[in-house]
Amino acid sequence: MLVSGAWAFASESQAGALKTTHPVVFAHGMGGFNDVLGFDYWGDDYGTFVGDTCNGFFELNCNLFLDKRQRTFIAQVQAFESSEVRGLDLADDLEGYLATTGVGAVNIIGHSQGAIDARKAARVLYERRGKAAIRVLVSVSGPHRGSPVARYILEQGPGATDLLNTLATYYGNTVYAPGSDGYAGAMQLVYDDYDPEDGKVTGMKAFNTAYPVDARYASSYLSVITAQDGLSVNPALFLLNQFLFDIDGDGYCTNDCGTDGIVGMGDGVKNEADDDGVVGISSQQMGYRLHYQDRLFSSDRISLDYEHGSVDSLNAPTFQQATSAANVVPQDHLDVIGVGPDTFDEMGFYGALIDAVAQLDRPVRRPPRWWEPIQPVQERPIIPPPPPTGGPVSRWLTP
Repeated sequence: MLVSGAWAFASESQAGALKTTHPVVFAHGMGGFNDVLGFDYWGDDYGTFVGDTCNGFFELNCNLFLDKRQRTFIAQVQAFESSEVRGLDLADDLEGYLATTGVGAVNIIGHSQGAIDARKAARVLYERRGKAAIRVLVSVSGPHRGSPVARYILEQGPGATDLLNTLATYYGNTVYAPGSDGYAGAMQLVYDDYDPEDGKVTGMKAFNTAYPVDARYASSYLSVITAQDGLSVNPALFLLNQFLFDIDGDGYCTNDCGTDGIVGMGDGVKNEADDDGVVGISSQQMGYRLHYQDRLFSSDRISLDYEHGSVDSLNAPTFQQATSAANVVPQDHLDVIGVGPDTFDEMGFYGALIDAVAQLDRPVRRPPRWWEPIQPVQERPIIPPPPPTGGPVSRWLTP
């Protein structure tokens, strides 16, 4: 199901973010859709949807940084399930929307497992339509190479009650909703196959092979990486890390060498900002990482980080990509979707993120016919493409 966040048209635009050519769809993570732990998913501290444009007279509960004509929607899939199931559900919803509206493609901003689901949906839609239906796919705090929290949850005990109660503690009571499968959701986010004897292949390692970074499925793959430590971390995540376990999320290894459910080994220092309370930084990069600039007196900005390169092979990031804290957004896993208490400016951040998406989501231009006026170029320069690499995705950011 897609829920409209903003569908408005106006003759003038806001001074903030550019308008995307195609709509932006927000894909929620585990435990989400309406809320997580009582806080509105994709909201600010007051519960206002970050994709809500200011298209009414004297409207205050909206995102002032967005163009008034921006189209945004929130996708809804099962709160707890594997990404095989959730991703197929997302693909079905998007296909129905594309067929109904005639829109040729969408952009996706996926948080946590929502970014994993989006990769499944991108491939499914490509196979159904014969062309890419996703223009820009953005991962926010995505566990592309696993999460130790998932393994911890699975190891709480043999009974379903133990696992479900643990999930409810950290993600809310949506785990008890019809159609939810807490085991499937948790096994999805462990790097290796959690139970090789159950006859099913699960885990992120196999999923990454089946649903890779591929320019046929989406034109651009981008990642926002988050990490935070100390008392700034959400209280629920702080207690998890302080009294149960602390993620060592910035070591390098090409497999789950630490047997904690995440690719890597850790660098031996746990009490540091190498994770966001749920996912280590070694697990989060997919494609290019993004550089977020929180500006005090002007609109926030986001640019591409070319120095660290693109993670094209999801199971094989480089040492630098797995360990570097460069351009990491200093927020925890829940701050970025509006779960307080925090001082994070959700409206400014998502305004900047949609602006970056808009610069990459450019319409395919044809030369004007002799009777047509030449259209002016966009006022803001397009994000420049990276240096050619000769790889399969080197054409992502070209016109």
